[in-house]
Amino acid sequence: MNVMNARLSVMMFLQFFIWGGWFVTLGTFLATTLAASGGQVGMAFATQSWGAILAPFVIGLIADRFFNAERILAVLHLLGAVLLYQLYRAADFSAFYPYVLAYMMVYMPTLALVNAVAFRQIKDPALEFSRIRVWGTVGWIVAGVVISFVFAWDSQQSIAAGGLRNTFLMSAVASLLLGLYSFSLPNTAPLKSAAGSSLKQMLGVDAWGLLKDRSYLVFFLASILICIPLAFYYQNANPFLAEIGVTNPTAKMAIGQVSEVLFMLLLPLFIHRFGIKIALLVGMAAWALRYVLFAFGNNDDQAFMLLIGIALHGVCYDFFFVSGQIYTDAKAPERFRSSAQGLITLATYGLGMLIGFWIAGRITDHFTSSAGHDWRSIWLFPAGFSVAVLLCFWATFKNRDRDKAVLPSAV
Repeated sequence: MNVMNARLSVMMFLQFFIWGGWFVTLGTFLATTLAASGGQVGMAFATQSWGAILAPFVIGLIADRFFNAERILAVLHLLGAVLLYQLYRAADFSAFYPYVLAYMMVYMPTLALVNAVAFRQIKDPALEFSRIRVWGTVGWIVAGVVISFVFAWDSQQSIAAGGLRNTFLMSAVASLLLGLYSFSLPNTAPLKSAAGSSLKQMLGVDAWGLLKDRSYLVFFLASILICIPLAFYYQNANPFLAEIGVTNPTAKMAIGQVSEVLFMLLLPLFIHRFGIKIALLVGMAAWALRYVLFAFGNNDDQAFMLLIGIALHGVCYDFFFVSGQIYTDAKAPERFRSSAQGLITLATYGLGMLIGFWIAGRITDHFTSSAGHDWRSIWLFPAGFSVAVLLCFWATFKNRDRDKAVLPSAV
């Protein structure tokens, strides 16, 4: 690895260490330390969606036109460090929520900014970017290991004592480091072509024309709907594992990120052999299977079911979301491929997750009583919903283009 790629890898490591350092355990922290309801937990997670909705406008109207990407990255992470510290200090949900909303408005645009910096500094993106981006996944994994094995903040004793509050302080320090480090990154000035583009292009209006294609419209709607089950995992997986007594739950959830790396390598081969439709169906089926395993698994003789459910994350994420990005790239004309990717991100992490977190909060509250959570019923809802989305997609998605004819440039 050359020096430039090493510097970019450090950037990616810190970028996702920050996110993984508090987001995985957020549901557990809110439900225990702040005594938040399921609806309030859903509100907190939905701030990610509001940030995802805002992000394309921040990048298109500000970063792509007026300021260097690395400088905006630095400022946003320095501001993020302050907001994370305020989350660490928050005494109750009413004090916590405005800061987490502000933080996600600041953080989500940085996901695009780190990619922009990386792509502009490497010579062969197809070969080099995955080797740089994988360090982001490593950062997320390391954050989980630190929480579980170094500080044991997610042990039942530490949770009861409010130990998960420290995850925000750890992430604030990492955000401060990345903010300062970003000033040392190479110059990434706005492109002249972006500076001269029209407002219509910057807002991605052209990309909406893809929805005139019936197959892409079906895919777009399925992307929104499948994010409803996805929200259940983000919101409830860590609280579920902690509540039923799984040791080191945050570190064990990092198995999902290890799986993500492995299946990312297999995905191009799978698509080439079976096509996009089958890949998308496999991804949706994996969501259903994961939640069935969670519903019937336990921390005793069925503990292996929980671990398999976690490990399925690679199939769930890669085979639907990454396949969807590849499909979008293949369907969109070159002149607005970036806008098309922004469109599908808006559909998934924006609209889909926003609806999903709201539903997850309501379902969780519905199956919660003084005796605790009815986790089997909670998990069977997204399992059934995933099957319904899968069947509708299978029956209505008719890809008129031959998969192998449109994919070589994207795979």
